[in-house]
Amino acid sequence: MGRAHVSTHGLVAGRYRLFEVVQRETNRLCWSGEDATTGHPCLVTRIGLPEEGAGDAARRAPGRVARTCGTMASLCPGRIATVLDAVVADGTLWTVTEWVEGVPLADLLEREGALDHVRAARIGLELLTVLEAAHAHGVTHGELSPGQVYVREEGTVVVTGFGLAGATLVPRLTSPAYASPEQARNERIGPAADLWTLGAILYTMVEGRAPFRDRGRPEATLKGVDRLPLRTPVRAGPLAQAVRGLLRKDSRERPTRPAVRAALVRALAQDPGLTADEEPRPEPGDTSAAAPPASPYRARRPLVVAGGALALAAVTVATLAVTGRLPGTDGGAPADARQRPPAPSAPPPGSTAPSSPASPTGRPGASAPASPAPGASAPAGFRRYDAPEGFSVALPGGWRRLDTARVPDGAYRVVFGTAGDPRTLAVTYSRRAGTDPVAVWRDDVEPGLARSGGYRRIGEIRAVTYRGREAADMEWLARYDGARVRTFGRGFLLGGGRSFSLRWTTPAGDWGDTANARALAAFLKTFREGAA
Repeated sequence: MGRAHVSTHGLVAGRYRLFEVVQRETNRLCWSGEDATTGHPCLVTRIGLPEEGAGDAARRAPGRVARTCGTMASLCPGRIATVLDAVVADGTLWTVTEWVEGVPLADLLEREGALDHVRAARIGLELLTVLEAAHAHGVTHGELSPGQVYVREEGTVVVTGFGLAGATLVPRLTSPAYASPEQARNERIGPAADLWTLGAILYTMVEGRAPFRDRGRPEATLKGVDRLPLRTPVRAGPLAQAVRGLLRKDSRERPTRPAVRAALVRALAQDPGLTADEEPRPEPGDTSAAAPPASPYRARRPLVVAGGALALAAVTVATLAVTGRLPGTDGGAPADARQRPPAPSAPPPGSTAPSSPASPTGRPGASAPASPAPGASAPAGFRRYDAPEGFSVALPGGWRRLDTARVPDGAYRVVFGTAGDPRTLAVTYSRRAGTDPVAVWRDDVEPGLARSGGYRRIGEIRAVTYRGREAADMEWLARYDGARVRTFGRGFLLGGGRSFSLRWTTPAGDWGDTANARALAAFLKTFREGAA
């Protein structure tokens, strides 16, 4: 493969200024940079194209990259780096993406060494979620590697490099050590090739080295991937079986995506940081009525939303990755599968609701545990709670009211949770909501959030439909009591200025856990508004 000579004193495509190299991989070099026209920061990546790629395939590469990344960005908002520009010049493909607040996984591993299996499983679940969305829409990444994965501070990931596979006639443009055996044989590839690479990345995270080493020349590296036996993982712990399964040479023998997800969730449940004082947790899949959904959390005080944001709130929505839809909606817009929970928020301007945070133990004396309603259906492990305010919702076993705030006009906020579990569900009711739920988020809620510590919105505010009513979703990150949290909010209009909203808040790094998705799906499916 050829490499173009570049001077960092010049401008790429006459527009993009290069500063310093932030990531290196075989045949791939990435700089921090800026758009000299606008001054906006960006990432500029150079990939050498093979000589045989100098024809039509190379000329089509920029368009292919831009289209594929655009499709993926719409499927996984906040998880795919937006491609701003792509050009071919002198046998080199240059791609310009938005600046990503995160560290390339390759650099993270170089700096910290091997990761424990829990952290590796969390990153693996993030990657699997992106791949599930891609494969459901017929997109194969084909160039995934630790350098194409950026890890944010709160543990979420941003993926780059979609659209490179198939842009030329070579089996793998970058990082041949992470190519699948079928790529090494220059065969047609599909989703199974991405699962192989996911296995190779998991192996690298827990073992501290790639399963197959780079041999200097791409053809030699690819031959090793295809023909050499796998070096047995020795540090993978509960991930070992999944890693070995994903790295089977025959693509037909690799586990399915659901099987991989289940293995990663099981690994999360075996968190070595747990102490003997913590309550035992049911294994994933335990549906006994007495036990709440399995949660990989250590004992921490609940994330109770401070203040009285009673305008139009939102529901922190963990989307089921497999379906790509928000559970409990009537045809709402697709949302980011497997996203992380919402952050506590500051009250919007003009809010007068009093703040009544729960005690650090999460056991306010006036709280009553949720009780089942006669004849009411609730998922296994949940109990229906009928609030005196006039709404009802199914809550996990053991959950209760932690906090109630009211204002004279009848608006209120109720926060639910339990001791030892940092997650919370907040239900708010307002009599003064506007007529456009998107505008309420943008104009009434977000300005207050932006003044809180570490606030960052994820993606766009989306208009959706919930139970036949106008609704809007907004998701954001913030910092609460020193912890990074993620919130996805949904508010829906009842008419006459009245609105309800739900907010699901969890630690940002745990947003994609299966137990969270199950709990949120239950909230959305079972919530019923009464005569408030």
